[in-house]
Amino acid sequence: MLVRFSVENWMSFQAKATFSLIASRERQHGERVPKIGKLKLGVLPVAAVYGGNASGKTNLFKALHFAKGLIVKGTQPYSLIAVDSFRLGNAQKVEQPAQFEFELLIDETVYAFSFSVNRKAILEEKLVHISGSSEKTLYHRVSGEPHFDSSLKGNQSLQFAFKGTRDNQLFLTNSVSQKIDAFKPVYDWFKDTLELIAPDSRFELFEQFLDEGHPLYATMNKMLSQLDTGISHLGGEETPFENLPLPEPIKMKLREELAENATVRLLPEPGNERFVVTRKNGELISKKLVTYHLNSDGSETKFDMRQESDGSQRVIDLLPAFLELSAARSKKVYVIDEVDRSLHTLLIRRLLEGYLSKCSHNSRSQLLFTTHNVLLMDQDLLRRDEMWIAERNAEGVSSLLSFSEYKDVRYDKDIRKSYLQGRLGGIPRILLQSPIEGSD
Repeated sequence: MLVRFSVENWMSFQAKATFSLIASRERQHGERVPKIGKLKLGVLPVAAVYGGNASGKTNLFKALHFAKGLIVKGTQPYSLIAVDSFRLGNAQKVEQPAQFEFELLIDETVYAFSFSVNRKAILEEKLVHISGSSEKTLYHRVSGEPHFDSSLKGNQSLQFAFKGTRDNQLFLTNSVSQKIDAFKPVYDWFKDTLELIAPDSRFELFEQFLDEGHPLYATMNKMLSQLDTGISHLGGEETPFENLPLPEPIKMKLREELAENATVRLLPEPGNERFVVTRKNGELISKKLVTYHLNSDGSETKFDMRQESDGSQRVIDLLPAFLELSAARSKKVYVIDEVDRSLHTLLIRRLLEGYLSKCSHNSRSQLLFTTHNVLLMDQDLLRRDEMWIAERNAEGVSSLLSFSEYKDVRYDKDIRKSYLQGRLGGIPRILLQSPIEGSD
């Protein structure tokens, strides 16, 4: 689970902004808040971020996306790092490094991982093990030198891996590539636990729902019909990989990089057919995604995915995430930007209610999302500490604030009215007063 995330000097976040998922003392919906016994704290299973356009919501998402990419994919030798620093106001601030700090719950252990980075190099990097009231710095990379905990100083493999770590590369990334397992749980959290879904992204692990033998196949299709999509079930038509309408460089990349049993979903061009490619037994198997609708006589008619509405396609993209979040013993953390894009408010609320009904003191999955949907701003659905505001000031600087930090937001208050009136911030500053006039 994500316990806390802070970012500084990244896009519109000039000053340090902290997004905390540590539960406050609020009692509302307390039965669904996961409890971490050893640390005596609760970690929220859900958080919604509101705000006007260009307030910083998507920039928060992009910060997580950048960090995951830097950790999991790494960098090429001599390449610049795609840091996007705050660019307004003080020119000197632009030259300052961007800073990222994470607190992660991994198998009932909390790790604090942080790094400072500019376009040329990793300037500082630290990994801390937190246990109860004690903290142990496993390593601290600063000024080009490693500082290992006493229990690790004699590990020659770590010393060797550090010497081979490039200036533009995280030591965490390189240590795992050198097959050192000391810090692998943190790397694996970013690689396998943290899932990011942008408004136009396509959820990759999808082919499982085309296999009738998969335990979630029936559940997926049942939910599609219950959510008023008109779809009775999904299907996949095998298509020769070489016939896919993809540029040859992309095909070559798939041949070289797609791992065994891994799947990617492909959308060659907007509005075109959608495909999934899986490597099984060393071969690339591709399928075209199709849907089936029932006729009045009980027969079925097949449709290409491109013939489905944007809303139905968005449901198909998001349902795997909600199913995986709700699965027993799931530890997935999903971050979804604009969760309600193309979806009716009652539909997305039902998905949220379904997920939250599965949460308990023992659950470890987590859903974080940005939204404009004020009908979800309901204390019967979400706690005050689960609702956040992103706001951008007149200087273009974004900040984050939880509703639990407002003294006048009571547990029994309808906060939507106060929010829309601007009393809580996070709404667009609309200066347009006169009617829009077209040319004669």
